[in-house]
Amino acid sequence: MDKYQKSHKDKLFKPHPFDPYATAHRPAGSARCPQCGAAYHGGEWHAHGATGPGPVESIVCPACRRIEDRAAAGQVRVSGRFLAAHEEEIRKLMHNVEQQERQTHVLERLIAIDYQQGQLVATTTGTHLANRIGHELEAAYDGACSYRYSDSDVYLSVDWHRD
Repeated sequence: MDKYQKSHKDKLFKPHPFDPYATAHRPAGSARCPQCGAAYHGGEWHAHGATGPGPVESIVCPACRRIEDRAAAGQVRVSGRFLAAHEEEIRKLMHNVEQQERQTHVLERLIAIDYQQGQLVATTTGTHLANRIGHELEAAYDGACSYRYSDSDVYLSVDWHRD
């Protein structure tokens, strides 16, 4: 047994989390989402750009499928007395963060921002956007923020509170 085999022999590798909304059918060439216009090429979804040579398939992207099904991968709950006085500012911050995030991560989008039981609840198509909104709320308004990932790491719940 050489030194490379020994170094990996006792390690348990964590399996890649199963995401039912990941692109199940990977096209051989290029594809475009008919709903949002995102382009799939080189094994990734992109916001803009050419889809490459050859035929272009029409496939609904994972973000549009999540939005249709209202199946969130992330949730941000905002609560506290601060919310009553600054709800509109917080909504704008969430939309601004989404616009910034879509520049580099085309599948990260807001599904909805709803007011439920004294809380502002934003649902997202990905965990990255929910995480980023939580960090931006902390940076802009202080408050207390907690992050909880599901066991499979495909769902993130963020709670932000300030009185």
